[in-house]
Amino acid sequence: MEVAPGTIAVWSDPGCPWSHAVVWRLWDARRRLGLEERVRLDHHAFPLELFNDEPTPRRHIDVEAPVAATIAPRAGWQPWAGLDSAWPVTLLPAMEAVQAAKAQSLTASEALDRGLRRALYAESRCISLRHVILEVAGETDGIDVAALAAALDDGRARRAVIDDWHTAQGDEVRGSAHLFLADGTNAQNPGIDIGWEDDGSRHGRYWIAGDDPGAIDDLVRAAAG
Repeated sequence: MEVAPGTIAVWSDPGCPWSHAVVWRLWDARRRLGLEERVRLDHHAFPLELFNDEPTPRRHIDVEAPVAATIAPRAGWQPWAGLDSAWPVTLLPAMEAVQAAKAQSLTASEALDRGLRRALYAESRCISLRHVILEVAGETDGIDVAALAAALDDGRARRAVIDDWHTAQGDEVRGSAHLFLADGTNAQNPGIDIGWEDDGSRHGRYWIAGDDPGAIDDLVRAAAG
């Protein structure tokens, strides 16, 4: 796994509630530690719908998100308030947009990723749709929306999403979210121990079996060198 110094590579699916909690914690830790100018987030796609050959079921999100919200309550969460038909059937366009934004800068890319996650979890917006992605980009500082629209329309970042998927089929990336540093340090859902049991329902029961928020702080400090 090649990671540039001063960078945390974040492999995730924006539709994964655990990754929303982890990414929010990364932003929060970087701000608290005064390292916003020294540590960048390099987002990579871990497209669950390609691994599973199906859209990520909303019923899973409805069960997992309230539990994930307990470890990052300020990340922006609400139950889906849109029409059932407006639930995103695919998140590949959103992942493609985040990759396309890298042509502008990692700062633009990580800001768009954060905005799209908030649009999904806190605002019940269908981030499968081109116009919604561009609306979020327009609400995000530092993004050239016209350039992003052109990149989406000619599909130039689609290859990056598929390449990430192929890479994630190897042994290194184990799930969403999995973080990597330049020195080889890596952690999946750092500091978070997720409990699960089959309770006879269609999705099982989740809980937080253990949580060490300091694990994220340690990774951010290490990335800063």
